[in-house]
Amino acid sequence: MNENLFELIADDIEKQGYSIRPAALPEAISGPLFDHQQSLHADKYIDAGIGRRDDYLKNDFVRNDEICWITGQSDSGQAWIDWTSQLKRFLNQRLFLGLFSFESHFAHYPPGAFYKRHYDAFRGEANRVLSVVTYLNPNWGATDGGELILYRDDLDQEGISVVPLYGTIVVFLSEEFPHEVRPATRDRYSIAGWFRVNTSINNRIDPPR
Repeated sequence: MNENLFELIADDIEKQGYSIRPAALPEAISGPLFDHQQSLHADKYIDAGIGRRDDYLKNDFVRNDEICWITGQSDSGQAWIDWTSQLKRFLNQRLFLGLFSFESHFAHYPPGAFYKRHYDAFRGEANRVLSVVTYLNPNWGATDGGELILYRDDLDQEGISVVPLYGTIVVFLSEEFPHEVRPATRDRYSIAGWFRVNTSINNRIDPPR
C-alpha cells in the first residue's frame, strides 16, 4: 500500500515538483500521531523561529506558531520516522535525489496564527531538498481557514490552496516553491519535515545526528 502512494508522490514530483495527496497518510500512522500530539503538554512546545542552530531567530512578524521536534522517543514518532525513511528510500531509487536525513516537528497554530510567504531552503545552499507536510485536523470545515498556499514561483500571486484536512500529505521541492500558512479560526495541527542531503566535510556529520 505504501509503495502505491510513494509511486504517486514520485510521479507528481517528477512531473510538477510537488505532490498533494488528500487523506493519504495511513491511519496506522496518522491516528497515533494525532493522539500523541493531543497529549503533548504545552511546555513541550517552543515558539517557532527562522533559521537553524546559531542562525535561529524568533520573528513574530513572519510566523507565530509553536513547534515540538519529533525525536522517535514515542512509538508514534518512531512509526512516522520509519514511514518517512521508506519514502526516502523509494524517492532516492526512483528520482535519484540523494536524500540523506530527515528532520520534522509537530506544529501548533493557535487561532489567528500564521506563517508568511517564505521558502524552506535558499537556492544553492544544498540543505533542505524536499519538504513534507501532513495534517492532523479531524472534521476540518470549509470556514475554518488555515490553508497552505503553495506558489509556483515568485511571480505567482494566486497559488494552490491546500485545506489542512486530516491525513493529507504535501511534498514539494524546498528550493522551488514559496508558500505560506494562512490564519485559522481554530487550533490547527500539522507535522512539517524536510529531507536533506549530506554535506559532511572533515568528518563532521551534517545534518547533525
